[in-house]
Amino acid sequence: MRIFGKGRHRPSASWRQATDRAFTLIGDGRYEDAGALLTRAADLEPWLSESWFNLALLHKFRHDWEQARAAGLRAVALLDRSAGAPDWWNVGIAATALQDWPLARRAWQAYGLRVPGGVTASGEPTGMDLGSAAVRLSPEGEAEVVWGRRLDPARIELLSIPLPSSGRRWGEVVLHDGVPHGERTTGDGHSYPVFDEIELWAPSPVPTWVVLLEAATEEDRDALERLAADAGFAAEDWSSSVRLLCRMCSESRMPSDEGDGEHLDPHDHSEPGHPGPLGHRSPGAVWVPERECGIAAPAALVRGLLDSWVADSPDSRDWRDLEEVC
Repeated sequence: MRIFGKGRHRPSASWRQATDRAFTLIGDGRYEDAGALLTRAADLEPWLSESWFNLALLHKFRHDWEQARAAGLRAVALLDRSAGAPDWWNVGIAATALQDWPLARRAWQAYGLRVPGGVTASGEPTGMDLGSAAVRLSPEGEAEVVWGRRLDPARIELLSIPLPSSGRRWGEVVLHDGVPHGERTTGDGHSYPVFDEIELWAPSPVPTWVVLLEAATEEDRDALERLAADAGFAAEDWSSSVRLLCRMCSESRMPSDEGDGEHLDPHDHSEPGHPGPLGHRSPGAVWVPERECGIAAPAALVRGLLDSWVADSPDSRDWRDLEEVC
């Protein structure tokens, strides 16, 4: 096959050596050195889509979205297949990061996804209806897997209340990578991918609070979660919804004990050792009235929300030590 008058051929040994060395450097976090090698590889073999795909990948790792878009477009211009190439997925991520919605739509369609015609006032595609998924916040650090709603193939809106160590808030939208690292399965047989966060795409103005509850029964705890949801915000019993997993388990296929399609916790806090799952709900477990609860709500509302919860059943409910943590 010939493209722009150049015959397609296997890359040279010099191209392969430069590329292999570049990816070793990427693994060590040496992006600048890797970039020099991948640029050299592209100079050696400018007719290979792989040359530009690799550069686009590097720019994605560096969050240099203008360069990622430019290299990605050069890669897709040299493709020898019409649909399904990962080059288009990387273009879609870069376009989403830049809010280049016409290009994002083109990229997802070229990959083979159906993109409905609805758009917001800014041109953002709507109605892709990709369902729930989990996302790993801070994948290179103290990782935490939380649940969210997929807005499109590259963004998730967070529906869990992340722990304060993540620096993320309920309701934020994060940009995520395209290849899942792990799955969460639910009791009803559904399986949900776990994507790695790339960066924060849209912040949330809603702060995160931690409070100690006295909830005599699970029904008392559930009543606070419902009350917060009815107000348009969220409460989450971290004492039962968070479990500690090693990284290997977190990146594997793990059951999510509750998982009924609406309430998808537990979410996972990953550590490098192998402590095993802790703190998740277990059938028949003894109920402990003191609960550590995360609440996502404005400062003007959070105390009134807790007081209303107590007022509905003062003999079985109480709260103390409310603190804003994120």
